[in-house]
Amino acid sequence: MNKMPAVSSSTDNPHRRQKAALQWIAQLSLATGVFFSGFVLFEPGPYEIIMLALISLWLLSGLKLSTYALTLLLLLTLFNIGGVLSIFQMADLKKAPLYIAVSYFLALTGVFFAAVTESDWRRLQPLFTGYLAAAIMTSLLGIGGYLNLIPGADLFTLYGRAKGAFQDPNVFGPFLILPVNWCIYQVLIRPLNKSLLYWALLLVLTLAILLSFSRAAWGMFALSLLLIPALLFVRSSDQRFRGKILLISIGAIILLALTLLVALQIPQIAELFSQRARLEQDYDSARTGRFARHWLGFLLSMEKPFGIGPLEFGPMFGEDTHNIWLKALLDYGWLGFIAFIILTMLTLAFGFKLMLRERPWQPYLLCSYVAFIGHILIGNVIDIDHWRHFYLIIGIIWGCAGLEHRYQKQMQSQTETQQRRQQLPDFTEPKYRH
Repeated sequence: MNKMPAVSSSTDNPHRRQKAALQWIAQLSLATGVFFSGFVLFEPGPYEIIMLALISLWLLSGLKLSTYALTLLLLLTLFNIGGVLSIFQMADLKKAPLYIAVSYFLALTGVFFAAVTESDWRRLQPLFTGYLAAAIMTSLLGIGGYLNLIPGADLFTLYGRAKGAFQDPNVFGPFLILPVNWCIYQVLIRPLNKSLLYWALLLVLTLAILLSFSRAAWGMFALSLLLIPALLFVRSSDQRFRGKILLISIGAIILLALTLLVALQIPQIAELFSQRARLEQDYDSARTGRFARHWLGFLLSMEKPFGIGPLEFGPMFGEDTHNIWLKALLDYGWLGFIAFIILTMLTLAFGFKLMLRERPWQPYLLCSYVAFIGHILIGNVIDIDHWRHFYLIIGIIWGCAGLEHRYQKQMQSQTETQQRRQQLPDFTEPKYRH
């Protein structure tokens, strides 16, 4: 007898291919969007245009906002409503409306990344891939510009410091921290022969951070070198793996020290390094320096509960706030300040609670959480409310919190189903037979 042809396979294949193609396009779009966050030579840049298109297309395609994403949206909306209220305190609006509009758009990108992450944890991979590619590209531009190895080198440096494809070295350096965390993580968990690429990428990122001469980025880098190995050490009970972490950590410190020594042989680097390595600069502790302005700004916020308006602090005191808490008080008012405090506390709580749990998304969460801690710490000496990657990091952490919530609900549902089945009588027992 002749066998009938398998009809189902022929009909399923086009559907599967279409689904696979759509998933590939979705992942490529996410990687592309994040990639352009590393190129901010002018505003608005390609990132804003691409992200606006991405958010619109994903929402039209049915992207849903969970309770976590909606809560994040609420907090960031309140933060920016405070900014709108502060605008009304200004006699001359200047660029304040545009500033708050950009703030809210960046907030929406954070909500978008949270929703995308929560919808499928596998979408974290293209996000990190796009980010790492952007970090390497902008690092090479910064290094090449600093060493005058590429055409238009001056475009990628500022005040003798590498800035890559950014407007400011103090944003360029911190932008590289999350990719650094990812490389450190991969170096620690992979066998040596499978981690050589990440060693090379880590060296490129390290050199770029060094040449940015950003004290904030240096501090964040040191924090990552301490926290990520320590957290992996605590999480694991395998003594061999713990020993490997210790050996690699020691080797990495030696290698980085040698790299620094070689770099310091260049007089230009050595001079600027010695200048920037001081914990306290003249503009920090002078009578009208940064810390004095912080105190004066705090006193002013007591008199102005609605703030003084975005970008007004600099013209009044001769320098920007350089403190995210003070900036929240004066540019976004007390409403924005309280919303930002709640957002920060919740993000820290989510990450601390979940970062060591064995989940498929745990590596992404761990690296993002360490980067978030670093950004909150440097927020004491720099403004981070317009940093694109900062909202990406927040979105990833909140998205992972949503993933964990859904995972716990599924586990609870499975447990309840098993319990109900155990309570049902076994009709195969003799007493139920007729």
